[in-house]
Amino acid sequence: MAGPAGLALRIQEDGAGSVCADILAALPHWFGYPDSVADYVESADTHPTVVAAVDGRDCGVLTLRVHTPYAAEIVVMGVLPEQHRDGIGRAMLDAAEHWLAERDISYLQVKTLSPRSPDEGYAATRAFYFGCGFHPLEEMPDLWGRDSPALQMIKKVPPAVPVRSEP
Repeated sequence: MAGPAGLALRIQEDGAGSVCADILAALPHWFGYPDSVADYVESADTHPTVVAAVDGRDCGVLTLRVHTPYAAEIVVMGVLPEQHRDGIGRAMLDAAEHWLAERDISYLQVKTLSPRSPDEGYAATRAFYFGCGFHPLEEMPDLWGRDSPALQMIKKVPPAVPVRSEP
């Protein structure tokens, strides 16, 4: 697992809504719609969420929703701005993929803003997901409204590495 010194990750099966709310409040460019934020907070309260902390301070969240025995989705992911590009997002994603692999869940999707809507912040978001092995699957021009076309991205979750016992 990469990331800054002092990084700790925990997976909360539920109850991470307040952490999610605090982190999204620091990211108004990405999470500036109160109704959407309320949905993300509710998801973090009721679904598995990877929480990242550096030196004991919560600084990142990644909430998963399992749709079928084979597929899950990143509902929301955010890292405090002062810790962008520190490896926290990738570390949270690695932890989420490990959690999914332990449950034999094969596919992970995420929806983000399509490149049809020119936005430097979301260009960086898409670049992050590309760098982590996600590929575009479908554009959904009406999911969030014509001014905010969605891009669905998907990746195959690496299988869990079996633990080898010594004879």
